[in-house]
Amino acid sequence: MNCSEESERAMNAPTTANEDLLYSVTDGIARITFNRPRARNAMTFAMYDRMAEICQEVNVDRSIKALILTGAGDKAFASGTDISQFRAFKTAQDALDYEARIDRVLGTLEQCRVPVIAAIAGACTGGGAGIAACCDIRIGTETTRMGFPIARTLGNCLSMSNISRVVALVGPARTKDMIFKARLVEAPEALALGLLNEVVPDVETLQRRADETAKLVASHAPLTLEATKEAVRRIRRTLSREEGEDLILKAYMSEDFREGMDAFLNKRTPVWKGK
Repeated sequence: MNCSEESERAMNAPTTANEDLLYSVTDGIARITFNRPRARNAMTFAMYDRMAEICQEVNVDRSIKALILTGAGDKAFASGTDISQFRAFKTAQDALDYEARIDRVLGTLEQCRVPVIAAIAGACTGGGAGIAACCDIRIGTETTRMGFPIARTLGNCLSMSNISRVVALVGPARTKDMIFKARLVEAPEALALGLLNEVVPDVETLQRRADETAKLVASHAPLTLEATKEAVRRIRRTLSREEGEDLILKAYMSEDFREGMDAFLNKRTPVWKGK
């Protein structure tokens, strides 16, 4: 077996959510680290579920004042859902169940009572960009790239909640520009658009700045922050899953989605048919 085969086998080897997603609390600051650097921190279903569990734990533990999300290594914050998770998709219900799961997880993250800070180095794409959009403060590095390149990779679509969040951040025209062109937004533009709140030079500075920001917000009146966070969430119009079920099924049940998934896993260019 050559080195590349060994690396691929190690990347795809089964692990537990506790290995793939690290969690710690120090002096009232909680930290989640997506810990699959060889897979660019792609999210498994177990990782999504564990993140939601942690948010619920944080809501109960009043000693926690802020939460930091980050990715292991310098290549990626999170590169989206692990594509191998889609291999079992066969029915319309599989697609609806997946989007319901993601909506539940990201909704739990978005409604976490404490300020959530995303420390983003490298790629922040697909589901990873969806996670970042749920956070209250997003800090990037000069290597940060954000976006949803699904129009050239899988041929699926964003959940209604994710569309709502991105539109709230950058507006409808820029949302369509990002998705239609399947482009990743570089750090300077992401800062200008509001996808990032701050950009720092490197990963070391990023982690230090995330800690400083977490300590700052943790020192402020918690009920003021909770009320503000929830008020902003209520103001934003969020499409329901029911409003978008026809769109989800149109994408996930298509020949194009199966083609996109096969092409991605086999590292080739997909051939789109529009059906």
